[in-house]
Amino acid sequence: MTQFQTLPTRNEEERRRMSTRISDHTSQTAHAVSDLVARSNRLGADPRVTNYAGGNTSAKGSEIDPVTGELVDLLWVKGSGGDLGTLTEKNLAVLRLDRLRALAGVYPGVEREDEMVAAFDFCLHGKGGAAPSIDTAMHGLVDAPHVDHLHPDAGIAIATSADGEALTTEIFGDTVVWVPWRRPGFQLGLDIAAIKAANPQAIGCILGGHGITSWGATSAEAEARSLQIIRTAEEFIAARTAERSEHPFGAERPGFGALPEAERRAKAAALAPVIRGLASTDSPQLGHYTDSDVVLDFVSRERLAELGALGTSCPDHFLRTKVSPLVVDLPADASVDETVARLTELHAEYRDRYQAYYDRHATSDSPAIRGADPAIVLVPGVGMFSYGRNKQTARVAGEFYVNAINVMRGAEAISTYAPIEESQKFRIEYWALEEAKLQRMPRPKTLATRVALVTGAGSGIGRAIAERLAAEGACVVVADRNVEGAREVAEALGGDDVAVAVGGDVTSAHDVAAMVDAAALAFGGVDLVVNNAGLSISKPLLDTTEADWDLQHDVMAKGSFLVARESARAMIAQKMGGDIIYIASKNGVFAGPNNVAYGATKADQAHQVRLLAAELGEHQIRVNGINPDGVVRGSGIFAGGWGAKRAEVYGVEEQDLGAFYAQRTLLKREVLPENVAAAVLALTGPDLSHTTGLHIPVDSGVAAAFLR
Repeated sequence: MTQFQTLPTRNEEERRRMSTRISDHTSQTAHAVSDLVARSNRLGADPRVTNYAGGNTSAKGSEIDPVTGELVDLLWVKGSGGDLGTLTEKNLAVLRLDRLRALAGVYPGVEREDEMVAAFDFCLHGKGGAAPSIDTAMHGLVDAPHVDHLHPDAGIAIATSADGEALTTEIFGDTVVWVPWRRPGFQLGLDIAAIKAANPQAIGCILGGHGITSWGATSAEAEARSLQIIRTAEEFIAARTAERSEHPFGAERPGFGALPEAERRAKAAALAPVIRGLASTDSPQLGHYTDSDVVLDFVSRERLAELGALGTSCPDHFLRTKVSPLVVDLPADASVDETVARLTELHAEYRDRYQAYYDRHATSDSPAIRGADPAIVLVPGVGMFSYGRNKQTARVAGEFYVNAINVMRGAEAISTYAPIEESQKFRIEYWALEEAKLQRMPRPKTLATRVALVTGAGSGIGRAIAERLAAEGACVVVADRNVEGAREVAEALGGDDVAVAVGGDVTSAHDVAAMVDAAALAFGGVDLVVNNAGLSISKPLLDTTEADWDLQHDVMAKGSFLVARESARAMIAQKMGGDIIYIASKNGVFAGPNNVAYGATKADQAHQVRLLAAELGEHQIRVNGINPDGVVRGSGIFAGGWGAKRAEVYGVEEQDLGAFYAQRTLLKREVLPENVAAAVLALTGPDLSHTTGLHIPVDSGVAAAFLR
């Protein structure tokens, strides 16, 4: 039998001293980490300081190694893909400082520096935490307890000026040092560490073509120095701008100024589906519309085309916005048709230019081209349209281009805007590390990139449909006559990046057009429409008034027609296909008593499905219907008096109506709003991509309502 030697144990005094040391350092570590998170959140909350997910912060300290009981020096640094404004402790990477700095001894040189990112994993301390980012070396190698690396507009304006080095000296003296452009990585960390060591008086540096880095002995000092650099740069730019006799972007071009707001947004809503379709030529995209003063001023200026062609500079900017935007060269009062025609031409030219850019710089080991469509489209008088794989990405792309406009304006005010070379931009855009990050992203949900408009979505079946579509990745326009109910649903779904609320009456062509416009302005267009709004009045024929008849036909027959017409108009403009779903009813096929107005209008809806499926198929728009029955729980129609009337007809208590309906079905199961929502998903997901003109019963089996 194998004998194991007993390991020696510490005596009680040693254990007590170790426990005290661990407790003391645990407290110090917690304080350092909480200070780092708080500092990061403050810096990340101000768009003048850094952009979404841009920059990183760090703190150094020591902790007891639980294995050896000895102190170990550590680095806490924002991990890959994190955002300073929303940073939490779990978003930090934690590394052994001695091991990280020891990597300098095995660094193979700038041509192989990407290999160092994988080496960071061997420096990690403990379990959990975020993956280390490419900027980890900068934070670990710089000999300062606290380091900030940020992307402020004013700092990048200096960093992208033709004479940025001289300006850095003029503005800051020797307290801030210029660092020539170098792609983020291990060598940049070595460069900054060397510059700090050679300039003990410095509080930070300007990174050519990139941003700023600063440091401090305490978290408060690092933050104060970061803000000192930014505010000093802002004041210098503001003073130089005031001294100029002309705008940095040139004079406003006659006829290119902003349209009045109502006219501007109407034109934007008309153009949005067209532009989204163009931007989705290679892969479906979601859109975001911006008409801020900054954008409207930029697109009105004489130098728009010239500066737009130069593209952005900071790596975080052009990774989101692509190397340059598509710029429309028509005046603000050009008609929608004229603008669409010109957009089509410009889009083809843009794709050719982007392909040529890729071909100029790609090597045998470059990642494949990721698509040649623009991420930013600028339209004089109207504003900016930005695109991405989800709403947040599209919105952030627009925010980054606003940053880029601010950078260009600042650089032109103090010097000449001179972004990094095109070849350097390509090296970052098609960086193997960036490609690896994209490949690690989770698989898209079933309805990702799709925009849904659901009517009557403030309650009942409509709400369940909106919830299911959002859960499957769709962006949802929650439309309801009860706008407060719609807002409640939209907020519960996750806010503006997932859902928006719009009030309106489906019997009004004006309100229906506003619903579709809301989808275009919020998400770029519309792909999936659910005609769900409805009501019911249960009366015998002789008691049914003309007003009863008209109301039900206006809401469901006419309302469905108006919604289908306006949404089809947008879908055809997009050229991306789409789905229109009618929530009809078993009563559209089944003849029941005291139900003439409701049953007749549901039959009208059912035939609209067949008619529109035949007409819209050539545009790859599928039209299908769902025939529910007995949806009592959670139903707005049943709660509004229909339930009481139907219970009276069948001679049961209203609270027992759901069970009554269930017992008369083949499956003996009650139908819930969620069952209808599941049918909507089945019809609009990928599995029934070749199905149109179909009605699916969701009634637990009512033989009399079988379709023949």
